[in-house]
This record gives sequence, C-alpha cells and structure tokens, in this order.
Amino acid sequence: MSSDPIDIADLKRRMQGAIGVLKQELSGLRTGRASASLLEPIQVDAYGSHMPLNQVASVNVPEPRLLSVQVWDRGMVAAVEKAIRESNLGLNPQTEGQVLRVRIPELTQERRQELVKVAHKYAEAARVSVRHVRRDGLDSLKKAEKDGEMSSDDLDRLADQVQKATDQSITEVDQVLAAKEKEILAV
Repeated sequence: MSSDPIDIADLKRRMQGAIGVLKQELSGLRTGRASASLLEPIQVDAYGSHMPLNQVASVNVPEPRLLSVQVWDRGMVAAVEKAIRESNLGLNPQTEGQVLRVRIPELTQERRQELVKVAHKYAEAARVSVRHVRRDGLDSLKKAEKDGEMSSDDLDRLADQVQKATDQSITEVDQVLAAKEKEILAV
C-alpha cells in the first residue's frame, strides 16, 4: 500500500486546508456585531505589495458595534482606509489621525442577502480548491499508470478513494456554508 504513487492522506490534508481557509474567511462575515476577525481577510497595498491588515495596524473592539483600527505608520492611513472601504463588507471608516473608527451597521435584510452572496463566493472558491487537489491526485495516478508504475485496477481503486475524499470535502464545505447562511439570516 505504501508503494502507491499518491498519498491519499496528503490529498485529504490539502482538501482540509481549503476548508480551513473557508472557515477563516467566513468568520470575517459578522452578523451585526463588531469582531476583530471581520477585517482579517482585508489586504492593504503597502510598501509596494499586498499585506494583511494585521501587519500594518492593530484592530480593537471598544464597543459591540465599533471597531478601532490603529495604523502604525502615519503614511499608511489612507491605504488602510481605502482597503476597508473597498473590501465589499459595506464598511465606512472615519479617520481620526492614525486611528480609523469603523461603525458596524445594523444588518438590513438587503445587507444580509449581500453577506450570503459573499459567503457563497467563498464557498465556491473552497470547492474549486478541493477540485484542484482532486485533479492533481488523478493526474499523478494517470501518469503513474502510463509510466507502468501501477496497474489499471490500482488506478481505479485509488481514483475511487480520491473521489470519495473529494465528495466528503465538498459536503463539508456545503455544511459550513449552510451553518453560516443560517447565522447570517437569523433575525
């Protein structure tokens, strides 16, 4: 069994990585309460590259519906403000020196629908990542069979295992999405 050309456990680990990224992205979609993780996915154009917001500023939650973003470098305030505005989170930061105050708006039904669409977009990206892992695994199997390293029966057996792992991961993505959608739409 250890002579298999692909490691099914490694493929499963990579698929779980895609699900982990999805969970992290969805944790940023907050339902009307301020949370520092809301701004985690935001990338800032800083020093000639894209950097995570948490590498140029610290985020605090002074009130349940307010985020405070302390930008470390005065020259980066405008870039951080722009990144938050353009993040598709519907946030409008107010600048006070090197501190940005971000009010978390009440969620209207329309805003909840927008957040659900964003959640679906994140979930689809996770499904695509899982399918890429599946394709890599199947390509490795086909190459191994072509090179004479495995029989057609072994190819079928391992390809079936890869597909089962893929189906399991896609199901988990759908479950995570359904739970988040329920949370967002709960009034």
